[in-house]
Amino acid sequence: MEENKNNLNGPQKKNNNKKYLIIYVIVAFMFIYSFNYAKNMLTTQEISYNKFMQLVENGEISEVRTKGDSLVITPKEGSSESGKMLYTGEVNDPSLVETLKNNNVQYYGRITEQQSMIMELLLYYIGPILLTFLLFKLLFKKMGGKFGAGPINMGKSNAKMYVETDVKVTFDDVAGQDEAKESLTEIIDFLNNPAKYASIGAKLPKGALLVGPPGTGKTLIAKAVAGEAKVPFFSMSGSNFVEMFVGMGAAKVRDLFKEAEKNAPCIIFIDEIDSIGKSRDNQMQSNDEREQTLNQLLTEMDGFDATKGIVILGATNRPEILDKALLRPGRFDRRVIVDRPDLIGRKAILKVHSKDVKLADDVDLDSIAKGTPGAVGADLANMINEAAIRAVKHGRDEVIQEDLEEAVEVIIAGKEKKDRILSKQERKIVAFHEVGHALVAGLLEGTDPVHKITIVPRTMGALGYTMQLPEEEKYLVSKEEMLNQITVMLGGRAAEEVVFNMVSTGASNDIERATQSARSMVTVYGMTERFDMMALESIQNRYLDGRAVRNCSEATSTLVDEEILKIIRQCHNKAIELLTENRDLLDEISEYLLEKETIFGTDFEKFIYKKYPELKKIKEKEKEENKLDLEKEENNDDHENHEDKEKEVASTIDMIIE
Repeated sequence: MEENKNNLNGPQKKNNNKKYLIIYVIVAFMFIYSFNYAKNMLTTQEISYNKFMQLVENGEISEVRTKGDSLVITPKEGSSESGKMLYTGEVNDPSLVETLKNNNVQYYGRITEQQSMIMELLLYYIGPILLTFLLFKLLFKKMGGKFGAGPINMGKSNAKMYVETDVKVTFDDVAGQDEAKESLTEIIDFLNNPAKYASIGAKLPKGALLVGPPGTGKTLIAKAVAGEAKVPFFSMSGSNFVEMFVGMGAAKVRDLFKEAEKNAPCIIFIDEIDSIGKSRDNQMQSNDEREQTLNQLLTEMDGFDATKGIVILGATNRPEILDKALLRPGRFDRRVIVDRPDLIGRKAILKVHSKDVKLADDVDLDSIAKGTPGAVGADLANMINEAAIRAVKHGRDEVIQEDLEEAVEVIIAGKEKKDRILSKQERKIVAFHEVGHALVAGLLEGTDPVHKITIVPRTMGALGYTMQLPEEEKYLVSKEEMLNQITVMLGGRAAEEVVFNMVSTGASNDIERATQSARSMVTVYGMTERFDMMALESIQNRYLDGRAVRNCSEATSTLVDEEILKIIRQCHNKAIELLTENRDLLDEISEYLLEKETIFGTDFEKFIYKKYPELKKIKEKEKEENKLDLEKEENNDDHENHEDKEKEVASTIDMIIE
C-alpha cells in the first residue's frame, strides 16, 4: 500500500481544496451579480424627459444629479414615484437649471472625476465576494470542519489515519499491562496470518472494548496493536461524530467504514466511545443525533464481513452507561480491562518512561514504585518528567533520587509554599497533629509504615502531612485493618484534644476520609453486625469517582448514619487512648519535628523502638517475610520468562530446519 494513497493531507486533498475555492468564487459572483441586477430592475426606472419636466412642475422631485449623459432623479417622499430611482437622458435645455431653481429642486452638476471601473468592480463585486467567502469559511469552521469540509464534505469523516509506517508504537512501549496485551495478541496474529485461522473456521473478533480508569494507557495500547500488526490505523474521538445537524454523525460513521474498507486490513479506534454509545433507555435525556449515530455504528458493525480484516477498538472509562446492543458478541466481542498497574507493573512503567532520561547510578526506581500505590501510567510519566525538570532547575545534568522523591510529593501534595508563614502556636498545633497520625500508625498492627512527616506547607492546601507507604501490594483488607486505618486518620484530631484540649479546622480532610471508609464498611463491605451482609449501596462510575448509589429507604439510611457514627467514635476513642498512654513519645517526637520540620521513617522508628523494642523484632520479621515472598515471586516470573524464551528459540530452530 502506497503512503501517498493513504495520506489524507496529500496532493489530492490540496487539489480538492482548490476546486472548492473556485466553486465558492463562481457561486458568490453569480449570486452578487444576480442580486445587483434584480435590485436595479426593481428600484431603477427610465422616464421620458417630458414626464421628468411634468414631475418638476408638479413639485414631486427633491433633487437631480448629472451622471455621465444621464440625469438621476430622486422623487420626494409621498409622491407618486416615491421609493424609486428615476433617470432620463440629458437634453440641451438652457432653461433646465432655472426651472429646477423655481421649483426648489436641488441640482448637482457633472463631476469631472468619474468613479473608475476598477473601484466600481471592487466596491460592488469583489468586496462582497470576499466578504461572503469569509462568512462561509467561518460558518463551516464553527460546524467542525476546515475549508473544503463545507456543504460538499459535511458528512465526511475527519478521522486521523496513520499508515503502517507512521505507527511507531509497539508492545515494547507498553508496560504494566501484560494481561491486556495478551488479550489483544490473538487479534494481531489474526491480522497478520488470517489464513491460519480461516482454515479451521475461526472468525476475527469484530471489536474489542478497552476499559479502565483515565491515564492507564488505553489509547497507547490501541496504537501498539496497530504497530504490532503493521496495518493502517484510523483514530477518532467519539465526540467528533456528534454534529449540529441531525444525520451528520451517521454520515461520518458511514464514511469512516467506507474508508476503512478501502484500506483493509486495518484498525478503527474510537476513543471515549461512551459519548455516542450511551444507553438509549433513558427517555429524559434523549438525543436524536446521538442515537442515530449509535444506530448507524451498530448497523456498520453488523454489515461488514469479518474476513475483510477490519477490527474496531473502543476505549471508555464508563462501561456501565454503554448501550447493551453495543456490547453483545458480534460487535464488541471482547472486553479488555486496562486497570491500574500493580507494583511490578509500576516498576516496568517507570523503566519505560525513564529510558530516554539521564538517571544517576544511585537512582532506585523500585522505591518510587513502592511509594506510588494507585498511580496510573500517566501519573508515573508525569513524575519522571517533573524530576527531570527539577534536575535542570538545580543545574544538574542527570536526575538523582531526591528529584524523583520530590516529584512524587509535588504530584501528591503540591510544591512547597514558601510564602506561607505560620505563627509559633499554629506550627506547634500542626506538628502535634501530624505526629498524632504517625504515632497511632506506628503503634497499631496492620498499618502502613510511616515514610515521612513534615510541617512544611504545600500549595494544595496542606499545612503538613504524614506519608505512609505500603511494603507490599494489598488486594484484600480485613475489618481490623480498616478500623486501624480510620483510627490513624483520626489520630491528628485526637492529638489536638490530648495536648491542647481543643479542636481545629485542620482535620477536615481526615474526617471526610474516615467517614467515607466507615460508610463503605457499613454499606458495601458488610462489616457490621446490625446489617450483616446486606448491600445498602452500589458503586457507579467505578473507573472514575466511584460514586455510591443508595439502595435503601430513608429509615434505613438513618440507621446507617448511626452505625457510621458508632464506628468513628470507637476509633476516635482508641486514638485518644493510645496517645494518652504514649504522651511522652508524642511530646518528644513533636519537639524534634518542630526543630527539623521534616522527619523520615527511619528516624521516626528509632523513637518508637527505643520505648518498644519488641516492635522492632516484629517489624523486622514481617519485612523479611515480605522480602522472601517478593524474591520468590520474581524468581517464578524469571523462570516463566526463561521457559518462554526457550520455547521461542526452539520454535525458531524448527522453522529454520523446515
